[in-house]
Amino acid sequence: MGRSFENRKHSIAKTAAQKSKLYSKYGKMLYVAAKNGVPDPESNPTLKSLMEKAKREQVPAHVIDKALEKAKGAGGEDYSEARYEGFGPGGCSVIVDCLTDNPNRTITDVRNCFNKSGAKLGNTGSVSHLFDHLAVFSFKGGEQDQVLEAMLEADVDVDDVEEEDGQLTVFTTATDFFKAKQALQDAIPDVELEVQEITFIAQASTPLTGDDAKAFEKFLDMLDDCEDVQNVYHSAQLPE
Repeated sequence: MGRSFENRKHSIAKTAAQKSKLYSKYGKMLYVAAKNGVPDPESNPTLKSLMEKAKREQVPAHVIDKALEKAKGAGGEDYSEARYEGFGPGGCSVIVDCLTDNPNRTITDVRNCFNKSGAKLGNTGSVSHLFDHLAVFSFKGGEQDQVLEAMLEADVDVDDVEEEDGQLTVFTTATDFFKAKQALQDAIPDVELEVQEITFIAQASTPLTGDDAKAFEKFLDMLDDCEDVQNVYHSAQLPE
């Protein structure tokens, strides 16, 4: 894919040893999605999409069910979203998205990751203008013209459509996520969306080599260890 968006979005979990963290983070996201709307995926498109993503990541059904049951109860944790921006090793731009019930703990943990890796935490808006906030769908099958026509008929604002080795990737504005998804399913009823997410995609990559690349990988590992960090987006292009 020309934008290489998956290469510049750090996964929530990289190895089997981190599965428990993956389950915990999905449990938190599902709880928040259900609590902010309704705990019924058929009436809550955000929750339904997140459940589909969790299943693709092989999150067990009991983790999903527990989060929904928890959201149905009174009270519960009060999570809020927090976003931090800055510059990682080698000067690459970084966005860190968190869900937290303790903002003081979260900012301290994230700041420590930046400071201990030679990175620099910036102010809100310091790097977000260097990213495009887009909905991304990737799947096999279908024709580029067919997809574009379906998007136009559904009044979806398309940023780009790429085709490579039979794999189509559609980029639309983030606000058109659900409209675009429905348009794809209507146009290609048996479509299997391998990727369906709202993400930040760097407008330009920052090649890292040598010590900078090693420092950046360490930086990502440290962020992985922060319980409140949900996603990390960056412009770094690491060596193959």
